[in-house]
Amino acid sequence: MEYRSIAEHLAVQYGLCGEEISMKPIGSGHINTTMLLKDSERVLVVQKLNTTVFPEPTQLVENARLIEQHLVAKSNLGAYELGIIKHVPTHTGRFLVEYQGEVWRALEFIGKSYSEDVVDCAVKAQTAAGAFGCFANALNDFDATQLFPVIPDFHNLAMRIEKLQAIIEQDPVGRVSSCLEDIAFCQSQFALAQEVKETEAALPLRVCHNDTKINNMLFDASTNKAKAVIDLDTCMPGYWLYDFGDMVRTFCSPEAEDSTNLSNVVVRVEIFEAIVKGYIAEVSDKLTDLERQSLILGAKVMPLMIGIRFLTDYLDGDNYFSTKHDQHNLDRARNQFALYQDILRNEKQLSALIR
Repeated sequence: MEYRSIAEHLAVQYGLCGEEISMKPIGSGHINTTMLLKDSERVLVVQKLNTTVFPEPTQLVENARLIEQHLVAKSNLGAYELGIIKHVPTHTGRFLVEYQGEVWRALEFIGKSYSEDVVDCAVKAQTAAGAFGCFANALNDFDATQLFPVIPDFHNLAMRIEKLQAIIEQDPVGRVSSCLEDIAFCQSQFALAQEVKETEAALPLRVCHNDTKINNMLFDASTNKAKAVIDLDTCMPGYWLYDFGDMVRTFCSPEAEDSTNLSNVVVRVEIFEAIVKGYIAEVSDKLTDLERQSLILGAKVMPLMIGIRFLTDYLDGDNYFSTKHDQHNLDRARNQFALYQDILRNEKQLSALIR
């Protein structure tokens, strides 16, 4: 087995039977490496943390455990009905394992569930959006300032623009000439950063998931209802417009985010409406008028910002996101820019649905 050495080491740390141990990859995340570690009786999710992206893994785990404890308390009061991702300690009570220069952690496995990479119907979109709304609502009374900013400026559009401009000037791997039209398009949209800055100044600071992709929500395998919100690594102080916008970004297109079939990368209005219904139903009594108005801005900002991040990484030689081929990040960037442009074309209709 390719992972035999680390599997055996983790098995000892977490009290699994080494003779019957198996470990295989699961999930489709860009950053951490996620595996299923099991013996004849137990199953754990283990992750190799990307310490380039998350240079302070201890703080990452502390953040997630604070949220876990808050949600468990809510669940005990009957105020949170979804499953909760829980960290598993080693036999010595530690939550991180260092092995051969890598950092690993273990999470409880939530069985009889499945995830989706592309939303195939409005019902599932509303279910997933409702789950993220339920998560946000349950953390409404959690002091966001307790959380360590594991990725500072994660959703800072102005900073992402500055990084792109710097990489364009440096052109470290000679790729700028291959995507001049993409760069020019980005630069034509930079004014959105000022609108974002002015809007944020008037909004309450919230605990945000910050990665509300459809595959970060588990469906119940028998009922197709929401089972759990997962991947709490980017939970930080922020603004709900970004969580809403990332749902729009990842739910609304019928194509995967690296699809090159750009003519088909459009906002499915029925999916957008389902997101609005699912999410707002859960947070409506906490949502301020200005926050509601800001949601359409989130829908615009997220595909533009992620597109800029993909393009920046492409121009920098693919150092952040994992890639499968040379143009993978460029394909992703063009995909996100296509979605952003379709949101702009349909902005009036989408805004009306939010109102």
